[in-house]
Amino acid sequence: MDTTDAITALTALAQMSRMETFRALVQHEPKGVPAGELARLIAIPQNTMSAHLAILARAGLVRGERRSRSIIYRADLARLREVATFLLKDCCGGRSEICAPLIAELTSCCTPGASK
Repeated sequence: MDTTDAITALTALAQMSRMETFRALVQHEPKGVPAGELARLIAIPQNTMSAHLAILARAGLVRGERRSRSIIYRADLARLREVATFLLKDCCGGRSEICAPLIAELTSCCTPGASK
């Protein structure tokens, strides 16, 4: 990942409805959610949801898969991991003492069975 890719992903998430959409998709992994249901979950019109999903897809953060007449959207967790890793490596510049507290916090909140 390069700086341009990271900026594209972060820009896509820097809008309330898109962030809510991405969070909803992460919460519904690995099944995914149809576009219409996402619009209902976020309480926005379907055409607006389509525009948001297109932006998230161009950033590589979501993928759509056609199933019959529906498109099921899923969060691309590998891309999320790439963005987070890029930020940690780039911002910390190889200085583990800067990133260690953040990594420890991520580890404790993201361990299966850990409380939120």
